[in-house]
Amino acid sequence: MRIRKIGVVGSGTMGGAIAALSASVGIPVVLLDIAAAEGDRSGPAEQGLKRAVESKPPAFLSRGRAGLVTVGNLEDDFERLADCDWVIEVIVEKPEPKKALYARLEALLPDHAIVTTNTSGIPVSSLAQGRTPSFRKRFFGTHFFNPPRHLHLLELIPTAETDPELLREMAGFGERILGKGVVVARDTPGFIANRLGVYMLSLATRLMDSHQLTIEEADILTGPLVGRPNSATFRTADLSGLDVLKVVRDGLATATGDDFGVPAWVDELVARGALGEKSGEGFYKRSGDSILTLAWQTGEYRPREKPQIPGTSGLEGMPLADRLRGVLDLPGKYGAFSRALLAGGWSYALERAPEIAYDLPAVDRALEWGFAWELGPFRQMDAVGLERVRELLRQEGSAEPPLLQNAGAGFYRDEQTVVLAFDGSATRLPERPGAVDLPRIRRSGGVIEENDGAALLDLGEGVILLEFRSKMGTLDGDVIDLLHSGLERIRKENRPGLVIGHGDPRAFSAGANLKTTLSAANSGRWDELDQLVRDFQRATMAIRYASCPVVVAPFGLTLGGGAELTLHAGAVQAHGELYMGLVEAGVGLIPAGGGTKELLFRFMEELAGYPEADPFEAVRRAFDLIAVARVSGSALEAGELGLLRSRDRITMNRDFLLADARARVLDLAPDWIPPVRGTIQLLGGRALGNLRYGISAMREGGRITDHEAYIGERLAYILCGGDGDPREVTEQDVLDLEREAFLELLGTEKTRERIRYTLETGKTLRN
Repeated sequence: MRIRKIGVVGSGTMGGAIAALSASVGIPVVLLDIAAAEGDRSGPAEQGLKRAVESKPPAFLSRGRAGLVTVGNLEDDFERLADCDWVIEVIVEKPEPKKALYARLEALLPDHAIVTTNTSGIPVSSLAQGRTPSFRKRFFGTHFFNPPRHLHLLELIPTAETDPELLREMAGFGERILGKGVVVARDTPGFIANRLGVYMLSLATRLMDSHQLTIEEADILTGPLVGRPNSATFRTADLSGLDVLKVVRDGLATATGDDFGVPAWVDELVARGALGEKSGEGFYKRSGDSILTLAWQTGEYRPREKPQIPGTSGLEGMPLADRLRGVLDLPGKYGAFSRALLAGGWSYALERAPEIAYDLPAVDRALEWGFAWELGPFRQMDAVGLERVRELLRQEGSAEPPLLQNAGAGFYRDEQTVVLAFDGSATRLPERPGAVDLPRIRRSGGVIEENDGAALLDLGEGVILLEFRSKMGTLDGDVIDLLHSGLERIRKENRPGLVIGHGDPRAFSAGANLKTTLSAANSGRWDELDQLVRDFQRATMAIRYASCPVVVAPFGLTLGGGAELTLHAGAVQAHGELYMGLVEAGVGLIPAGGGTKELLFRFMEELAGYPEADPFEAVRRAFDLIAVARVSGSALEAGELGLLRSRDRITMNRDFLLADARARVLDLAPDWIPPVRGTIQLLGGRALGNLRYGISAMREGGRITDHEAYIGERLAYILCGGDGDPREVTEQDVLDLEREAFLELLGTEKTRERIRYTLETGKTLRN
């Protein structure tokens, strides 16, 4: 199956976002909606596309990809769908319009074209009634989660007549091309993620009411503390829309007979238009720069609080298993709430899993990928220990479901390679083709060398992985030591090459360890700091001029030193969601690990093929990126900014990132020749004067502070090579200028004040 063109029918919030995701990966899209009665007949689809382009968070990986979307209306432009390989229907949640659309599509589309529905509340099999056997074998559900770009889950819902091979191919397309975590669900109300996730949101709301907790207290007890996202329960509800959740809750309650009820005051919020983020108020309310919280007992808003729940402070930073056990033992109403919530959620998952899913991993992945849980319900129960789970259910008055009776000591066994099947047997989990299982590599003796901050792992086929192990991938001497050790091993053992990456989902690298840097500066250990900068510069240059290919696999936050490592890679295999930038100016510094040098050399070399081009454009481009600490919004944007090169590649699904990086090493290794060290001409005083004029104008206009002007001056001096005549320089010449400016800025109180503020708050100080 090859999908070369996609049709999306329905340009509402979800339809426009699905079109945006599809176009973002490079596939042309036809986006159709109803014809407007007046004016532009394709106006509804035009508005849908505009909404997707302007949405926050962005629906497109790059706004430039919006050009791949062709809009139209269902009366004048229906034939544009004729050459689509996949048409997804995202129209009103009523069976009759959907069935009428399918009849039109069947008459138009070729026999190979797939038709799917994004319905979340109508049985998929019922929608195919009346269609031919050929159509029904090519029809199933593709349930995206909103926003499709940012939520990993894609549920596939086959009917009894869906072609299994076609479903398998669509799963591969969803995983590889669209970057989704694909789960196959049974055709039941709400499928897997919404059936369980919305039940647990409803249960948490009822329990908060009955235990008389505040909204902030409930969000603390249902957030990261128990492995759920920062948005927890009530911020999640506000983001989803309280009206949307009401429709889903009511529909699930009617279809299943299960209890999806919430206290009356929640529905009263919907009735008065307090719908959450989109209306400006829900459980929380924005008031200028402040956030207010609903005091649900009175219906009034008050300033948001940061409650101190007894017993929780010691749990922060502990493994999830310990945190879960800890909340079960909290004192008073907090422990009672947590026990009732976890027992109720686990009991519901145990009872409903065989009805809604084909296996246990699908249930866990649906909650992990669709609701951003750290562990799904069955992995949670294993983490706590099933004897404790059984005891908890007894204490809460719940019977032990058959699935728990059959589980013995765990749902997952033999280091999570075997899982309990619904019939009580044990089933070996298949390896996911193209995915690297780092825990399995570590368990099987694949650790070559390790220290506190990093490890070298055998990634397979001779390739070595340099794995960061520090919090947020911060870079220190441990990482640098193992980088050099890994490169030396590759040389001595004639291995293909090195991958730099890891499996921690929080960030690729937040850069250098600022806490260590600030401590050394406060103590006046300038020789030590000078050596640290020299060591990091040597590390980035070792990557650039390695005798083997070094492929960096960045994802998510890739900032400061992490960006500098990436910039010097022989090749980059980036995840589509890449937030990369040289952000040192935000803490009062300039990039000193070769980042300033690298952008300058890269942009100068790009202009070298255009004799008529003004070389100052390369200087200005590097200055603008670094001075404003510009961060890409995706890997596509990183390419547009020049942080990635045309030869660098993108993996949409992070599960396959390390395997793709390994394949890139193996592809490059046979013909690998290290780059030749080069020189460029720095422009000197004239270019520096131009930059200084711009800095001065910004300062006089109040757009930057005095210290920011000073940082800009130091950056401009490096990029121009001083205020003398133009001169030829090597990379080392620019590295020396970087190091001197970095240490000079670190010696100022205002820069150290910025660093302290960032370490304490995570924000940028404009001093």
